[in-house]
Amino acid sequence: MPANPYRSPIPDELWDRIRDEFGLPTLEQVRKRLATRYPNPEPVMRQLLRVFISDQGTYCPGFQFQPDLALNPVVVDLFGRALELGIPHNYFALWMMTPCPALNGARPVDRLTHRDKPALVAALESTLARAVA
Repeated sequence: MPANPYRSPIPDELWDRIRDEFGLPTLEQVRKRLATRYPNPEPVMRQLLRVFISDQGTYCPGFQFQPDLALNPVVVDLFGRALELGIPHNYFALWMMTPCPALNGARPVDRLTHRDKPALVAALESTLARAVA
């Protein structure tokens, strides 16, 4: 991995890892799925983490969804904070999947509980915000 992966191109392997572990549906697939659960899916669509894979389109990492298709509130809050900090979507997805020293080497995606939310926010602010600044 490069010295600062948040200033380098995202490796295609990341998308493969997300796809294999959590799913990586297209934005249109997510829109159709949400329309079966919500009469108006647009408010949910506005909260989605979307990744942009060059020459392939826009996708939504599956780690942001709960089994009932609702969005994981911890991911929504983290992603909202990332947007406030000016962190691009793709780098946020990379951060979620990368072992984080501020989390004792755990990946943020493996700590998505309300109990861990303060540590996740602190890790986001201390590691990712500085790396992309």
